[in-house]
Amino acid sequence: MPAPLVIPMLPCGDIDEVADLLTALGFTVTYRQTRPNPFVALEGHGFPIQYYGLEGHVPAASHSTCGVVVEDTGAMFETLAAALRARYGRLPVSGFPRITRPRPRKNAGGVSGFSLVDPAGNWIRFFQAGAPDPAAESSPVRESLMDAVVLADSKDDPQQAAKILRGALRRADPSDPAISEARDFLAELDERT
Repeated sequence: MPAPLVIPMLPCGDIDEVADLLTALGFTVTYRQTRPNPFVALEGHGFPIQYYGLEGHVPAASHSTCGVVVEDTGAMFETLAAALRARYGRLPVSGFPRITRPRPRKNAGGVSGFSLVDPAGNWIRFFQAGAPDPAAESSPVRESLMDAVVLADSKDDPQQAAKILRGALRRADPSDPAISEARDFLAELDERT
């Protein structure tokens, strides 16, 4: 018997807007209907995803999400980021659509992950298959960084994440190995806000 297949079905205000972006990211439309209900099915990068039109859908009020487990979050991120840069001339890190960078996720057991937020405000969350990277040494700044990642990339609160990192960096021992990574993330958070 084949393994079960779960297909995300996410709301959007405009199926064509979502399909336009996802085809630019390497997906292919496999089915599209406008009547009686707007619906589009896409497939790419090894997984299917579907959208249905929802009248009055507002991206900023969206709470929809799905998870995608991939072999290599770094490679998937680079593929999607290159397509976003080609489309927008830059990597969108705020607004709709936007993307976060791969980082260890405290709320996912330390495995690497990133999110692509589509034009409809749905969070497509990518997670690395397997165990977390054991090379990441624990430190006070790393713990604050991992808390900030959850706040910014999972709860969409970059202001609070930046506040946590600023405090951690002010108190940091100069030899803390996570200082550079925390500063890089803080710069990204400042750009988002």
